[in-house]
Amino acid sequence: MTPVADVSAGSLQSRIEHFFALGAAAAQEREALDSFHELREALERGTLRSAEPDAASALGWKVNAWVKRGILLGFRLGAMTEMGAGSFVDKHTYPARVWTAEDGVRIVPGGSSVRSGAYLAAGVVCMPPMYVNVGAYVDEGTMVDSHALVGSCAQIGRRVHLSAAAQIGGVLEPVNATPVIIEDDVLVGGNTGVYEGTIVRKGAVLAAGTILTRGTPVYDVVNDTVLRASAESPLIIPEGAVVVPGSRAVTKGSTQGLSVYTPIIVKYRDSKTELSLVLEDLLR
Repeated sequence: MTPVADVSAGSLQSRIEHFFALGAAAAQEREALDSFHELREALERGTLRSAEPDAASALGWKVNAWVKRGILLGFRLGAMTEMGAGSFVDKHTYPARVWTAEDGVRIVPGGSSVRSGAYLAAGVVCMPPMYVNVGAYVDEGTMVDSHALVGSCAQIGRRVHLSAAAQIGGVLEPVNATPVIIEDDVLVGGNTGVYEGTIVRKGAVLAAGTILTRGTPVYDVVNDTVLRASAESPLIIPEGAVVVPGSRAVTKGSTQGLSVYTPIIVKYRDSKTELSLVLEDLLR
């Protein structure tokens, strides 16, 4: 085993990779917890991300798998403990974040929680109750509305509105998988679910009740195409697309007039779509 003294002298990435590879034995290494705390603090400052924009990548994003390993390391190192005067019991490595007015994040009273290791930029508004999980990144001016969820490692851009009961799925394993990514200026309607590494490009609008998964084909009636995930790429919703819930007929077997759910791109954002979003500025 590499001596702890040598490990502590290495970069944060090399230390996280080392202690993660030790498995359960990492709990015996004092430097492991120190390294995890360093990673968690960097995630909370937004200086380290589980995924980040990368113009050189085909997807425009790069997954930092070692950061995900560091988050998983935190669970291995954590011991169950009572929090909030016994109201909660969880790993001591992941308490709820504590906020001050200087952070510039508006956390409205009423049962919301942000787990440590998540980043919320100044200007983010959180309406109760909502939840942001570890590794998530929520950028400036975004609103997380009531009953909305931002899952582990999800990446949310600037000026996004996650409407009431919107569910943004998380992913820690497999560590190389792309998390759900919602780019800048996206409107996610109420009761919408975005899961399994889906990427929603900037300016898109997801109407209330839209569900997007890796196995969901999306019918683009504007361009007469069908968008699907592949072995190499997640489902990607194009820039400015307006997606609504729809259905398509079952054509095989004894159909009995049945249909199945299908999201449909009915248009791309224009000036009329912009007018419908003016309300977002009033809510911030």
